[in-house]
Amino acid sequence: MTTKFDVLPHDAHNETLVANVHPSDWVNPEPAPCYNLVVIGGGTAGLISAAGAAGLGGKVALIERHLLGGDCLNVGCVPSKGVISASRAVHHARNSAEFGVVDGQKLRFDFGAAMERMRRLRADISHHDSARRFRDELGIDVFIGQGSFSGPDTVAVAGKTLRFKKAAVCTGARAAAPPVPGLEETGYLTNETIFSLTELPPRLAVIGAGPIGCEMAQSFARFGSRVSLIELGTHILGREDADAAEILHGTFVREGIDLQLGVKIAGVETSGSDKILHLERDGKRIDVTVDAILVGVGRAPNLDGLGLENAGITFDRSGVVVNDNLQTSNPNVYAAGDICFPFKFTHTADAMARILIANALFMGRQKISALTIPWCTYTDPEIAHVGMYEGDAREKGIELTTLTVPLSDIDRAVLDGEAEGFARVHLRKGSDKILGATIVARHAGEMINEFSLAITNGLGISAIGKTIHPYPTQAEVIKRLADAYNRTRLTPFVKNLLSGWLKWQRG
Repeated sequence: MTTKFDVLPHDAHNETLVANVHPSDWVNPEPAPCYNLVVIGGGTAGLISAAGAAGLGGKVALIERHLLGGDCLNVGCVPSKGVISASRAVHHARNSAEFGVVDGQKLRFDFGAAMERMRRLRADISHHDSARRFRDELGIDVFIGQGSFSGPDTVAVAGKTLRFKKAAVCTGARAAAPPVPGLEETGYLTNETIFSLTELPPRLAVIGAGPIGCEMAQSFARFGSRVSLIELGTHILGREDADAAEILHGTFVREGIDLQLGVKIAGVETSGSDKILHLERDGKRIDVTVDAILVGVGRAPNLDGLGLENAGITFDRSGVVVNDNLQTSNPNVYAAGDICFPFKFTHTADAMARILIANALFMGRQKISALTIPWCTYTDPEIAHVGMYEGDAREKGIELTTLTVPLSDIDRAVLDGEAEGFARVHLRKGSDKILGATIVARHAGEMINEFSLAITNGLGISAIGKTIHPYPTQAEVIKRLADAYNRTRLTPFVKNLLSGWLKWQRG
């Protein structure tokens, strides 16, 4: 029987969540004589690996010590998008004067109600990842407890030994904090604790202007917190194109976020209930006083307690070491997800799990290097990207043709009041081959998929140009990029040739 697992705050929604993903009355089954696949870790990669293998007829064991569903369900994608949706709703209600909304600024916002909605929806969604579903509907032996390799082909959990033909390490990663003097003593939030809040911090410092930091900084600013976004680099979202990040920078400034860029955090201390961050920029000290600190930088692999040495599995500070087929140094053990991959997204964990099933159980030779990986930062506007950036191509000596169409050219974006942004595509010079794309738009995450599909299947921008797009939609901007490419093919020579032909036809 498992011990009771605590998720704050204590309410009916979190009780439902825990009952699904870490039930206190759970009794681990008696192990089968041997498993086709033993999966350690019940996050996205582990759940997909286990469900897929079982669905194909395998005898599967799934081990989770914490909460089934992993970061995505419990402290990542699901709760963060619930918070982001609430922040967008209140922002639009307050800033819709041009649409005829009167007195939007007098709106009253209930932070507790917004967070309660998130917890309710998370609890509803948690059924899909529940221990009982995986046992009763999918036929998987679910073990709750710490899984640890006890040999090259065995895993121990809660006093039982599981023998396997193949195993999968899918234990993910956790939030990590920078080594800032006084930060640990002062106390801070991470993505693992911020969704437990029931009261809005009046003043919030967010350390790190990457995707998590930017998403939460904007959301809490829209809720009404005075937010300071603190970043060592001189730009937010340093991985993205500078002009893409600049659009979001301008949005943040308009929405009242205090951007502290290019600073070093010298230390953190408390004064009464205040938390004071001592920043340094160009030799000058800047003090930022807040009620709460959110750390949005750094992830550490979950390696503790796995007994990897007992199975001859190589690992380092980045996680479990795998080859291009997701195989570890133990040929019968594979890994997938955040524990072994630098792109720590739910959708990459899903894709890697599918590769793991094929390679581990069916002698496949699928490679992670062949994956086309899109990503999106869910700010407003969103920034989505797939494939190469211009700098990536330059490093590889690839010549590009880059085409950009602003959203202000797209009727639907103008009518929606969402004309700030653009779509950009990088083509191999002299061809229509798509090497990369970036979209900055309200729904960029939905729109990038057309480029991902094209790159994955070797379709050039010409194929997009031949595809009818509904009018008016914001996704029409992608068709406009194809039109822009076609115009580059109309060289003076070709134009003169066509003009001559048409002149001859006129007789």
